[in-house]
Amino acid sequence: MKDVIFDDFQNSVNESLLRHKSILDILSKLSESQSKVNRAVTKAVTNCGCIKINASRQILPSDEDSLENLDNCLKSHLEGQLCDSCREIVEREIGNNLFYLTSLCNTLDLNLYDILIKENDKINTLGKFTFR
Repeated sequence: MKDVIFDDFQNSVNESLLRHKSILDILSKLSESQSKVNRAVTKAVTNCGCIKINASRQILPSDEDSLENLDNCLKSHLEGQLCDSCREIVEREIGNNLFYLTSLCNTLDLNLYDILIKENDKINTLGKFTFR
């Protein structure tokens, strides 16, 4: 069932993309949309203040089986939660980013759902050893 949702989304994007059919347009719009996601999160910090970034050096454990304990040690450096207004803006920008990512998949004849499944399989197989 989930593959139907992905396929439907991918087909809808393909049908609705009119102006930016060139691979160059798609790549530049994808990059621009990612910048807008970054800007929306930044504005949530600097303009709204609903979230705060409190960053410092990540402290890694020194013992050998530390890989198992990394999630307890590594921090996101994020405090607070997005307010409703900022959440709406960030979601809209991520949606635009997904649109252009899907456009790129369409142009390169790639199936977004297949990519997601392969990535999920890799994560499930390698787990923390993906080192991301």
